[in-house]
Amino acid sequence: MRQKTHTLAFDTEGPGLYEITGDVARWVGKTGINEGLLTLFIRHTSASLLIQENADPAVQKDLQDFFLRLVSRDEKLYRHGAEGPDDMPAHIRSALTQTSLSIPVEQGRISFGTWQGIYIFEHRDKPHHRKISLYLSGI
Repeated sequence: MRQKTHTLAFDTEGPGLYEITGDVARWVGKTGINEGLLTLFIRHTSASLLIQENADPAVQKDLQDFFLRLVSRDEKLYRHGAEGPDDMPAHIRSALTQTSLSIPVEQGRISFGTWQGIYIFEHRDKPHHRKISLYLSGI
C-alpha cells in the first residue's frame, strides 16, 4: 500500500462553483498509484466541495440560486457576523454541503461518471484563496 499527499490552492472571485477536476486528475496521474481511494478536504469553513454535473453551466447557476434562496442573508437572524453580512450564511451553506470527498481511483484515474466534476463551492462574496488537501492511498 502506498500513500501520497498534496495541497492544491485556488483563487475564487466570489460566490459560485469553480471546477477543479483537471488539477486533481493531473495530480492523481502523477502519483503512480493505479488503484485506490482519493480523499479531498477543503481547509475552510465558508466554502465547500461538490461533485456535480460539468456539462451544462446552468446546473451550477441553479445550485447557486437555490442556496441563495435557502439560506437567508438577513443579518438580524444571526449572532455571528464578524466578517460581514455574508459570513454566517457562508458557514451555514458550508454545513449543508460537504467539506470532504472520497473518490475511487481506477487505472490511475479518478473514477467518474460521464458528466461528473469536482467543484469548490465558494460561499463568500469577496475573492478568497482556498486550499484543498489531497490524500491518495492505494497500489
